[in-house]
Amino acid sequence: MASTSDIRKGLCIRYNNDIYKIIEFLHVKPGKGPAFVRTKLKSVSSGKVLDNTFSAGHKIEDVRVETRTYQFLYAEGETYHFMNTDDYNQITLQESALDAPGLLKEGEVVKILFNTEDSMPLAVEMPASVILEVTYTEPGVKGNTATNATKPAKVETGAEVNVPLFINEGDKIKIETEKGTYMERVKE
Repeated sequence: MASTSDIRKGLCIRYNNDIYKIIEFLHVKPGKGPAFVRTKLKSVSSGKVLDNTFSAGHKIEDVRVETRTYQFLYAEGETYHFMNTDDYNQITLQESALDAPGLLKEGEVVKILFNTEDSMPLAVEMPASVILEVTYTEPGVKGNTATNATKPAKVETGAEVNVPLFINEGDKIKIETEKGTYMERVKE
């Protein structure tokens, strides 16, 4: 058993007869009244996200997890296929288990969390950033660089990301996977 002081991003807990992964949390100490922890929980079975508030010192049941390295092979509808990089065993996961499926490129190496009790996959942890090639974007207008203007761009995985005006088709860009936002242009 853990308490609210052990809450951290990525922790898996058992709550309401389901297993949830903490995706955001905030410790709040108001001027009067007791402290509490505001959390955003994502169900590992259904993918639903819910907001919950735990009072300070509240006991939570954490789930022991094991992290294994897998390589993304391909997607088939809403089913995603992964291969263990150690023993080459393959598993399939539903799209709801992924945080940012639109940014997942074939061959990408990810970490998958497994429940140690029953060896069921719980969630997929993407790398902090991915490098993808821009496949389509409108050309930037010369001289329109004084403002922080952005334009939509489609990347090789099919996802859309807002990028600065100087980005062209064929450029490789670094994208932050947590927010799905542009970070920088990558030079070869």
